[in-house]
Amino acid sequence: MRIETPLTKEKIKALSAGDKVLLTGTVYTARDAAHKRLTEMKKKGEPLPFEIENAVIYYTGPTPARPGEVIGSAGPTTSYRMDAYAPELMDMGQSAMIGKGPRNDEVKAAMVRNGAVYFAAIGGAGAVMAGCVKNAEIIAFEDLGPEAIRKLEVEDMPLIVAIDSEGRDLYRKEGR
Repeated sequence: MRIETPLTKEKIKALSAGDKVLLTGTVYTARDAAHKRLTEMKKKGEPLPFEIENAVIYYTGPTPARPGEVIGSAGPTTSYRMDAYAPELMDMGQSAMIGKGPRNDEVKAAMVRNGAVYFAAIGGAGAVMAGCVKNAEIIAFEDLGPEAIRKLEVEDMPLIVAIDSEGRDLYRKEGR
């Protein structure tokens, strides 16, 4: 199934754990250091560097792009590293996350509470994922190097719904 960003609650509600999707649109990259800064910005009342409402965050730290390429290898990072921050970002309006590996119960509860979804990307397939990126630009925290926040434009990024908005979890064999 093909889906496009922004990922509204209506689009997410139609997804079930186990669904294979091809995602097209705007996706932001952020790993744990960037997540920490985003939550600190919120606590200080500072505006975030992108619109969090209905946003998709991809847990990746891409390698440098080779000449003539948009981005280097962009494989998923293990998601539990963001579990301390993910519920707060979902409470702020984030609608989807992309990564690999299981999530904790607090993240799942926040997903159900906010109607969010967690997509699994194929680990070890960073070159495949990078091939879906049509444009990439650093928009915040350039000092973090590969962990800077990037705005990506992706086309047909292959993903699997790992945890749906009702909390069904493929990692716990609760999908279809």
